[in-house]
Amino acid sequence: MNLTKLSEEVFMSADSIVKIGGEEIAFLKKCARINKRHRARICAHKTNEDALHEMLIAISAKSYIHPHKHLGKSESFHIVDGIVDVVVFDELGEIVEIIELGDARSGRNFYYRLTESVFHTLLIHTDFLVVHEVTNGPFLRERTVLADFAPPEEQVAEASAYISKVAERAEAFAGESR
Repeated sequence: MNLTKLSEEVFMSADSIVKIGGEEIAFLKKCARINKRHRARICAHKTNEDALHEMLIAISAKSYIHPHKHLGKSESFHIVDGIVDVVVFDELGEIVEIIELGDARSGRNFYYRLTESVFHTLLIHTDFLVVHEVTNGPFLRERTVLADFAPPEEQVAEASAYISKVAERAEAFAGESR
């Protein structure tokens, strides 16, 4: 596959037919291991302006995904490898739903689609999560809202403490929901 490197974590396919297999997944995991945000993606779409965005993303369990929402967008995940909980929050940061996902071998659901603009983050339970994400374009950074109830990525210690608390709250929430 011919890839154009846009950053340490973003690669764009130059091929007219995009095919992704084990070699590309291994490449993404390697890139995610060594970059600051512990994630890497191959974009199958050609530009940020495309109407449909498809990405194969490898995310390390070390990665902090700031709770966020996408204004006016849908997003779907198909889990290729790994196990994750998608934690959905209300506007105040209270957990309202946990979507348990995993690859087809896990026994969990392996697909979800989020059609509303709600805050969400990921709790990754395996060393790596590999997802096929689909969302509508164009990509406009200002249409992604970062939750003010959570610390920014740059505050590493605070972000780590926050996500540990979210994991505890998610476990309690799941226990109450059973």
